[in-house]
Formats: sequence, structure tokens, C-alpha cells
Amino acid sequence: MQKRFVSIWFRYLTTDWLCIRKPELFHVPFVFAASIHNRKVITAVNSIAEADGILTGMPVADAKAMVPQLEVFDEKQDRNTKLLKAIGEWCIRYSPTVALDAPDGLVLDVTGCTHLWGGELQYLQELIHRFKSKGYYIQIAMADTVGAAWALARYGTNGSVVESGKQAEALLSLPPAALRLEIEVLQRLQKLGLYNIRSFISMPRSVLRRRFGEGMLQRLSQALGSEEEPLVSIHLVEPYQERLPCLEPIRTASGIEIAIQKLLESLCQRLYKESKGIRKVVLKCYRVDGRIEQVEIGTNKASHHIPHLFKLFELKISSIEPALGIELFVIEATKVEEISPSQEALWLENAGKNMEELSELLDRLSARIGSEAIHRYFPDEHFWPERSIQLASSIIDKPAVIWPTEKSRPTLLLSRPDKIEVTAPIPDYPPMTFRYKGKLHYVKKSDGPERIEREWWLEAGEHRDYFQVEDEEGKRYWLFRSGHYSDTDTSDWFIHGFFA
Repeated sequence: MQKRFVSIWFRYLTTDWLCIRKPELFHVPFVFAASIHNRKVITAVNSIAEADGILTGMPVADAKAMVPQLEVFDEKQDRNTKLLKAIGEWCIRYSPTVALDAPDGLVLDVTGCTHLWGGELQYLQELIHRFKSKGYYIQIAMADTVGAAWALARYGTNGSVVESGKQAEALLSLPPAALRLEIEVLQRLQKLGLYNIRSFISMPRSVLRRRFGEGMLQRLSQALGSEEEPLVSIHLVEPYQERLPCLEPIRTASGIEIAIQKLLESLCQRLYKESKGIRKVVLKCYRVDGRIEQVEIGTNKASHHIPHLFKLFELKISSIEPALGIELFVIEATKVEEISPSQEALWLENAGKNMEELSELLDRLSARIGSEAIHRYFPDEHFWPERSIQLASSIIDKPAVIWPTEKSRPTLLLSRPDKIEVTAPIPDYPPMTFRYKGKLHYVKKSDGPERIEREWWLEAGEHRDYFQVEDEEGKRYWLFRSGHYSDTDTSDWFIHGFFA
């Protein structure tokens, strides 16, 4: 497919921006100015001031003499760049690849995008209309190359669409400045009477190189398409991303459902061919008013099962506020994993099917109550009880070690042991009574002690002597004494877990 690019020139970028915020300036000549070499110099003008002969680079004192009613505002550093980037992020609804063209332009790679708006001319008219409605005057053009689109946007007819392969003919009548040449080169061309591109485009390259340098040849090659010009996009396009622009803004839940269904079908077909599945996916809804609604779902196991993924999104559709309407849907799989067919034992019927059903059930529960409420744990190689578990990342993960079974452990382990009051004989006897959360428990049975040393290579501290005890109600607890018993110091006792 032939590449197609759109160049957008914001001729009055910062002054249009100020008019949007201060409508009273709409009919007033005004400029932005900055201090350069100890004098105020104009950096941007609005259309009214420009019509009065005020130009960028002119000293403010001279401009004031020409137009006494001229309003002057201080220029702020990096305002252009920040403003361009914000507008570029808004333009992502029209193309996934938007690059800054400082100080006052944007370049869009629109390859494969324009048919969604009914064609290339309609695409440009849509952009012109949308920016005009927001208060920005733009000049715009489309061509096979960035250089040709840039030239026609600034020196050609506004809204020009150059047929594929016809950029050379479109450039002939334009001035040399349309090639983005250095000032020195432009002055040299002027002295030689070369006032348009037609006058030198057919000259031998060796002559052009000798007289005007390699930079001119590079710009000419980029404009004609014989040399590629790289673009640095504002946002890197996700490798697993699908877009769905809407000819009419979507305002209803049923419309959102249809959009999600279509996006999932396109995305999951790609993933199926690559034997991959989704673990995390984000849906971004670009609204007409410029805001972005976003929802995210996750799965416990990589999946490209469209009905299951749609059900997860369906639970969150009510949280999407379309307002005046959504004009673009973008779905991005931010985490993707390989899917390998699970091997099933012949004597276990529906073993793989049951695993799939369990995984999908957990996904639905996560979507309703939050993924942070559901956990799966593996054993970890640590002596210290609270460190002997680790969180599994998915339902298909395999533990590196197995749970120890030679010694019983509580069903519920506290993340931090709670201090308790204990009455106990000395020196190594189990407690006779203990008080936990204000309630006194009488110990009827006990087992221990089991000494667990602190992991000295991780932290310093006392060892623990653990006891399994049963109270008068038949409830069992896991208690420990911290450190050695001492005649002078009262040992600290703690409760660490509960047995089922």
C-alpha cells in the first residue's frame, strides 16, 4: 500500500489559542513578543495584525509605531511545543501516527485511514471543519511524501490532495522555500534568479550538490519520494491495537456494545493466527468534547475467546459516559501471552474444559469485585512463615517448590503476628492461658515447641518458638514466644495463625 501523509500548518497557532480563551481579542490586533538581545521582538501575530503589516521578527517598538492600538503579550517558553503536543494527542482519533512538526505544524501518517471518512478529500474537509469549529485556522495538504504535503500546505491551495505519484508535478510552481531549505541556500537561489522549483529540479545532481550542498539534495529527494523521511510519533502504536472510527458519534450502550464486538473480532483473529491470547486489554473511547473514557479488563489465563472477553467488557459498559457522543474506539492489548494447547489425560473427561471454565469464572468475578480481591499463592523457599508464600501471576503458573507436609501449618496465617498476653510455666512449657482481643482462652491441649530461626541473611532479630494450642471451645491456634526466656525480662508472645 502506498504511503499517504497529511501536513497541518497552524498559521496562527498561539494567537488562535489565546482568542479561544479571550474571545474579546477576536477583532483586536495583537502579538506575542519575547526579549532577544535586550530588545522585544515579535514571535507570533494574529491575522488582523498581519493584515496591518506586522510580521514575526519585527521589533515591538516598530510595530507599535505602525499600529498604536497593537496589544502585546509575553511569550512563554515551550508554549508552542506543549500546545502542539496536546493538539497532536487529540488528532490520534484521525490517525494512529501523529508527529510534531515544530514550531507550528503536525504530520499525520494516514495510510489506510481515509476511507473511513469517505475518501481523501472528505478526510481533509473533516479536519478543516473540526479545527475551525474549535477556533483554529489551519492549512492542510495530502501527498505521498511528508515533504510534498508540507510544501503544499504552506505554499499551495488549502486542502490540496496530490494524486499518488504526482508530487513532482505538484511542486514545480512552488518557491524554493517550500523544500524547507536553509536561509543561505534560499538567498543563493534568489541571486541566481531561480524563483521556483521548476527552474532547478531538472539540473544535474552534481551541479546542485556543488552549488547548494548535500542538504538541498536530501530535501528534494524527500519531497519527491526517492528518500524516506522518518516520523517520530507522539505515541508509539501498540503492536496489538485496533481502531474503529465512527461516521456518526455513538451515544447508546447498544452502539458501544457493537463497537466492542467488532474490535474484539479483529483483535482476536490476529491473536488466534499467532497462537497468542490477551491477559490485559484497554478500551479507549474518544468523545466529541475531547475527553477520553477508558475501561480495562484482565484475564487469569491468556485468551482469544471473543464471547468471554465481551462479557468482561459488558460488565463495565455502564461506567462509560458517552456525553455528546464517541467518535473513535481504540482497543489495545497491553499484555499478551503465548497460548499452548493443554495436554489432557485420556481418563479425565473434560479436564481442559473445566480449567477454561474456572479461568473464565475467575475473570468474571475479578471484573465484578476487582482483581485485587482474588489471589492464588505458591510456596516460597523461606523459613520465616510470613515469607514462605508468593503471589501467582496467573492460573496456569506452576510452583517452583511444593508445600511442606511434614509439619502442620495453620489454615489462616496473619500477615503480621498480633501480640497477646500469656500465662505460662517456665522455661519451655506451652501457655496455660492467653488473652486475644480482650477474650481469655484456657489452653486444654498443646504441641511444641517448634523453633524457627530468623533468616539472618535478610534481617537480624530473635528466633521464635511456636506452639499449636487448643482452647476449651476446641479452637486451635498457632502461638509463639519471641527469643529465649529470661528471669529478668518477660518474653513477648504472639498469635500468628488459626487452624480449621
